[in-house]
This record gives sequence, structure tokens and C-alpha cells, in this order.
Amino acid sequence: MKIYTKTGDVGTTGLFGGGRVPKDDVRIECLGALDEANSTLGLLRVKLGAAHAWQPNLHQIQKDLMDLMSHVARPSDSKIINRNPLPADGAAVCEAWIDELESQMKSPSDYFLLPGGNEVSALCHVVRTQMRRAERRLVSLMATDAVDPAIAAYVNRLSDLFFTLARAEMDQAGVAEEKWQLFLYKRFRNSTDSPHPDQPAA
Repeated sequence: MKIYTKTGDVGTTGLFGGGRVPKDDVRIECLGALDEANSTLGLLRVKLGAAHAWQPNLHQIQKDLMDLMSHVARPSDSKIINRNPLPADGAAVCEAWIDELESQMKSPSDYFLLPGGNEVSALCHVVRTQMRRAERRLVSLMATDAVDPAIAAYVNRLSDLFFTLARAEMDQAGVAEEKWQLFLYKRFRNSTDSPHPDQPAA
């Protein structure tokens, strides 16, 4: 079977369960953002090496993202059943790993950080921002069609996870974090000042 079908030459693509939409349809934008994040995650895994302790969890996340994308690709009114498992507990799994990583680090997560540190940490930040973009596209899709809430929760938590992984890598490597500002809620907790309109949201 040839990899090219020529069916997309006029700017449309097929959905799971049939039907075609323009390649800039919000559903396709969402799928593209998730695919991009998954590809960068693959690069991160290569950089880590096969024996790295994160590999089993990251491998599972990549498989989850493939399953998740198949559900995003299926309109809610499709008559075809998606037999790929929906990672319904993905957010909880991320939370457990985040808690484990934070318990092992020398300092709490209190600051916005300049992305970077070393190559692995920087790649974690790239995945984090790509997950955030996928989440924005997902929210746009949710305004037009029903999406399982577990999908949005998982994507949201994945960005938190990769922020934590970036910090964990720097902690393990002994690289100092480049801090920008305290998280907004931390500043309000420690100050009697009123919020200023140019302060960033957490």
C-alpha cells in the first residue's frame, strides 16, 4: 500500500468515522498540535537515552497521545465505534508523577522560569508549550463539538508535567534555575498590595 493517496491534494482530509474537512479545520488544527507535541516528545526520549528512568512513563504518554488523537479525530455524531482506549486516568497519572518528582527536588515550584537550563530541560519546555497550544485548539474544538472531559484534563495536566520534568532535570543535573517572578498567587499571598494590571497570570 502506498503512503500517498492524493485524496488531500485539494486541501481536505478524512476524519475517523468518515467525512472530510478542510485541513485548517479546528479539529485538524488540534490534531496537528498534539502530533507536534508527540513528535517533540519522541526527540526528548532519544536525547534521554534508552536506559533513562523516565522512559517507561514517557513511552506510555506517547501511546496515550496516539489513542487520544484518534478520539479527537472522531466527531461525536460518528456512527463508527472507536475501539482505541481512551486514557481516562491520564490526568491522575500525571499528578502522581508530578508529586513524586516534586518530593525529590531541593526547592519548591514557586517561580516562573526562563526556559532553558540544558538541552533536556529546554526540550521539556518545548513539549510544555506545544501541549498548551494543543489545549487552546482543543478548547476551540469543544466550542463546536462534544469532547470527552478526560481528554481536556489530560492535555492540561501534561503541560504541568513537562514544566515539572524540566525542573527535575535541572535539579538532577545541578543546573541553577533562571527565575523570572514569583507565581502570581504567591506574590498576592506575601503582599498586601493590590493586583497590578500588568502582572502575568499564573
